[in-house]
Amino acid sequence: MGGHVFARGRDLPVAVRGQGCEIVDADGRTYLDGSGGAIVVGIGHGVAEIGAAIAAQSADLAYAHGSAFTGTALEEYADRLAGILPVPDARVYPVSGGSEAVETALKMARAYHLARGEDRHIVIGRSGSYHGNTRGALDVGSRDGLRAPYLPWLGQAAHTGTPYEYRCASPVHPQACGQWHATQLESLIEQLGPQRVAAFIAEPVSGAALGACVPPQDYWPAVQEVCARHGVLVVADEVMTGFGRTGTWFASEHFGLVPDLLVAAKGAASGYWPLGLAVASGAVHDTIGEASLTHGFTYSHHHVGAAAGLAVLDYLTEHELVTASAVRGDQLGAALQARLGEHPHVGDIRGLGLLRAVELVVNRDTRTPFPRSERVTERVLAAGKAAGVLIYPGTGCADGTDGDLLVLGPPLVITSEQVERLADLVATAVGEVLPA
Repeated sequence: MGGHVFARGRDLPVAVRGQGCEIVDADGRTYLDGSGGAIVVGIGHGVAEIGAAIAAQSADLAYAHGSAFTGTALEEYADRLAGILPVPDARVYPVSGGSEAVETALKMARAYHLARGEDRHIVIGRSGSYHGNTRGALDVGSRDGLRAPYLPWLGQAAHTGTPYEYRCASPVHPQACGQWHATQLESLIEQLGPQRVAAFIAEPVSGAALGACVPPQDYWPAVQEVCARHGVLVVADEVMTGFGRTGTWFASEHFGLVPDLLVAAKGAASGYWPLGLAVASGAVHDTIGEASLTHGFTYSHHHVGAAAGLAVLDYLTEHELVTASAVRGDQLGAALQARLGEHPHVGDIRGLGLLRAVELVVNRDTRTPFPRSERVTERVLAAGKAAGVLIYPGTGCADGTDGDLLVLGPPLVITSEQVERLADLVATAVGEVLPA
């Protein structure tokens, strides 16, 4: 191949086609896609209907600026989404990906408070979180390695703790951990000054950064009550967890969370188109007013993107893939537990639906993480890839530097046989790098 791509890795194989849960490279090697890329592909590779929908919309009308026109696909897609989103009277602002969606939601939060005559600007994120790679998204996230080169540009956001049951910081764990975290959040809001805090952003279930961490059931009700009492908007980051990934349409549903703003991407178009969504409740939208959001992207409200999203939504619905995610997710969790649950270097196996993670440790009893210098995650991923399985990495989960995760998020079309094969291949890769 040529050498003019600013690549994200060295000596990468050339992918030539995909079907279902498999990708084939130019040498004819087949890989079981255990991570849907970056937990992106929900409906599987090679679905001809999506390509046909993209082609049809492109042939009719590929692009018209969002400030000048709306379109049939845009309107239908937003109407259909409103019926499944956990956001009251949802108003959908389509963009080109998760980072753009987060930036849009943060500006919506600021615009909402300004429209109410309040100069709130601080956004609170959580420790160990990831919300994207643009400046605002990096600021509300807290992945040290990703932020380090850009620290002079950051510093507007504040951060509170994350419910991470395997390494819970609560002194009364496991009792009322959710309420403890909500109390910590309220203390931070009061310290910063409630009149200055615009929003709180978090993933309902932590994605790759902390590896499918599921909060206790009392967490989100307590957090939402604190935010509502102080007039702080709740932003649910469902970029990784939306569109069936955790066994419900959106992970918020597991906890009765009704966010003021929601962001999604990845599974929205399942990798067939760069599509992200920033969603405001009707109340937030109406307060801002249609002319008061100083914001926009050249490729927001894209007609082809809406057509792709609509086709993916149809496929998810017609093939009942949200239910399939719940069923196959339970199977995958049990299969991982059976093969790795007693491994001396496997500290935790966790997740919901088809978002699962395995945390690797030096010692199960002390939960000591491997030093980052040992690159355990990278070695297991390499062993897996050599054996024909793709796994998504997570590092720094324990303290921002150390901590190794294997994150699994295969396409929701994965079969029962493929689930067992995925668990076998992951266990083999772990055993090769970390013998029992």
